[in-house]
Amino acid sequence: MKIAVLFALAGSAAAFAPGASQKASTALNAITDMPGATMPFKGFDPLGLATLGSDSTLAWFRAAELKHARVAMLATTGYLVQAAGWHFPGMLSSGVSFESLSTMKPFDAWASVPDGGQQQIIGTIFLAEIITEAKGVHYTKGGDLPTIVFPPIEFSSDDPAMLKVQQSRELNNGRLAMIAIMSFAAAANIPGSVPALVGNPMF
Repeated sequence: MKIAVLFALAGSAAAFAPGASQKASTALNAITDMPGATMPFKGFDPLGLATLGSDSTLAWFRAAELKHARVAMLATTGYLVQAAGWHFPGMLSSGVSFESLSTMKPFDAWASVPDGGQQQIIGTIFLAEIITEAKGVHYTKGGDLPTIVFPPIEFSSDDPAMLKVQQSRELNNGRLAMIAIMSFAAAANIPGSVPALVGNPMF
């Protein structure tokens, strides 16, 4: 009971704290002006994550979203390509062919990759992360958001308005890809968990 009272008092104090509503309003304005704030969910932030911490925290959230979006787009594309029966020719290792991997569920395919291969993949990801985090002025201090490392692709426009459009497209496609790959993984490992994919031979 005492704990409940303390939480209630803390909540009341926070509600009337100076600058609390101003901070939330500033954060809402910030996310509605950022790339990716497009219809139909312009400024969508039901958990109020934009109000946590400082501008540096918000930049960290955006960089994390961008990285996850890019990984999800690669993962979704890879899943669909393999599910369609397309794969690299030859052998991944002495006892594992690319063809056999393409017929497995994601977690089973990962488990079939030899330890050395798994270590190379994890090492490459780690290296890419180090390069993006150590490149120039950090994004939490006003620097540019992480760029693609392998390969160093740059399609952005010099026109600020067009650049924002391109960034919004990348984020929105990435958000859809995050939902897609989570749905694919769930459908492949938990039968019936994604009704729209039930009976699909790819899963």
